[in-house]
Amino acid sequence: MNDPHSVLSLILNAGPVVKAIIAMLLIASLVSWSIIFRKKRLVSLAEGEANRFEGAFWSGGDLSKLYREIGTRNKPSVGMESIFEAGFGEFTRLRGQSVPAAELLEGVRRAMRVAQLREIDRLEASLATLATVGSTSPYVGLFGTVWGIMGAFQGLGNAQQATLAMVAPGIAEALIATAAGLFAAIPAVVAYNRYADKMSRLELRYDAFMDEFSTLLQRHAASRT
Repeated sequence: MNDPHSVLSLILNAGPVVKAIIAMLLIASLVSWSIIFRKKRLVSLAEGEANRFEGAFWSGGDLSKLYREIGTRNKPSVGMESIFEAGFGEFTRLRGQSVPAAELLEGVRRAMRVAQLREIDRLEASLATLATVGSTSPYVGLFGTVWGIMGAFQGLGNAQQATLAMVAPGIAEALIATAAGLFAAIPAVVAYNRYADKMSRLELRYDAFMDEFSTLLQRHAASRT
């Protein structure tokens, strides 16, 4: 037997505007959860790739060999590996042109910076959507609540005898919109803050690697002069 005061019954009995707002918030919640799961996988892969590449880079092996191994793979390089590939490739190209050391290192830094920006842009894709859902959903839900309460009180004004029992279902229906807004917003805000922090940490790791790699190349270039 259906409970007329259950959440589902309240949603089904709500007005068309409140129903539309709840549907919008449900869609926003589904979109944000889809982004959350994709970001979790993407960030985990990026962190694992950075750990793996740093192990290979600092193992003491030949960097030229490491560069060739990356180039022979069937899949494109990502993360720290792509930064290394861009920097070492530019270093090899400019060194073959007998470019002065200062100009060579500046070209290497530019190439690595471009690769880093592309990687950060790839990691941050759709992150703004989480911020939008997290910041706007409570207000959308609040609008649905205000609209529903207005409708409840309009119905109360048309009644000959006003009682709490007459207005309570309408208010309960309206408050569901606020709950839906919070349901969509809270996970999005938590996930946004978590992944924004993780990406900031990855960016710092990339910056540190670029500085260390530039120092190694600078020493190598100086030894050739």
